[in-house]
Amino acid sequence: MTESQLAPVRTWLAAPMDHDVSEAIERLRRAPDVQQIAVMPDVHLASDACIGIAVATSNLIYPQAVGGDIGCGMLAVGLDVDSSSLKDPRVAGMVLAELGHAVPARRRNRRMTIPLPDGLANDKLSHPSLESCRRHESVLEFATLGSGNHFIEIQSDENDRIWLMVHSGSRALGQAIRDYHLARSQSAGSRFRMLDAGSPEGIEYLHDASYARRFADASRRAMAVEIGRMLAKTLHAQICWDTLITTDHNHVSLEHHGAYDLWVHRKGAMPAKLGQSGVLPGSMGTLSFHVEGRGCEEALCSSAHGAGRALSRTAARAKVTERDLRRQMEGIWYDYRLADKLRDEAPSAYKDVRAVLRAQRELVKVRRTLRPILNYKGT
Repeated sequence: MTESQLAPVRTWLAAPMDHDVSEAIERLRRAPDVQQIAVMPDVHLASDACIGIAVATSNLIYPQAVGGDIGCGMLAVGLDVDSSSLKDPRVAGMVLAELGHAVPARRRNRRMTIPLPDGLANDKLSHPSLESCRRHESVLEFATLGSGNHFIEIQSDENDRIWLMVHSGSRALGQAIRDYHLARSQSAGSRFRMLDAGSPEGIEYLHDASYARRFADASRRAMAVEIGRMLAKTLHAQICWDTLITTDHNHVSLEHHGAYDLWVHRKGAMPAKLGQSGVLPGSMGTLSFHVEGRGCEEALCSSAHGAGRALSRTAARAKVTERDLRRQMEGIWYDYRLADKLRDEAPSAYKDVRAVLRAQRELVKVRRTLRPILNYKGT
């Protein structure tokens, strides 16, 4: 492949890319059938393909450019109360405690499972091992939050209205789907593996990945329902479902761009078609935003999916002290007993979300700004 044949790489950066990130993107650029790469301002290093990219191909599917948390995404929905309902520390403490009961982080903490919707319960995956995961692991993990950067947050907008935000994914199911299909894929060189979208293997991956995406979306909606029941009791608040915004940022889909139908892989990149609503979170101690896509074709109609990590988890644990976390989270309700375990999720471990937004003015416009009031994370 000559330099003139290499796929174009277009970037929207909040800061210069690290050398390791540049190298990883260059490796992907040289992979077979890669037609275009868009690099978002929240880009950061991950195994194989970076997080914060959109990649277009004509025929080949790259599971690593989707990742293991297939369908990971965001849900936001407004409530009919304002932030004064959470000013009392006793009420905030009660909400935090009840969140853990309504939406456990771990599957074993749930008192009783929530049934899968019919469309998920009746569908099947491509291999008995994946079916076993779906029938057992996924039934237990449905409507549970998980750990890492997944969270539930209660926020207020410019008019002091309260909003709920949920960030979660497909849990063990997405990882099982990725691992199974990677084992059946062909080497593309440079650490990447590929599937032909029209082959039996490619068709089965696309079916299973679609299932994981639907599972993750239904799981977020089920969590919102459970949280709504809890907030009705604790805050006498009702969810206003007409305000619902849902989006995901780890998937592959067939889309029309320019004169071509392309397989667009997004790993930590949010769809941002013209007029499409999205949710762009900051960190657990900073602002978040509801946005609207501008439909930028050069970015494959994509956007950053959040602030993006500035420090790896290992680096954050080495640099951020428990005292630092408490200082950075001042004024926000969270479980202080978990401060030591949450150091790698400290606001300083993430990029400046405002700088991310400035870098992608061509990609989205801000419709609503939200400040965090209460944050719940699993550990």
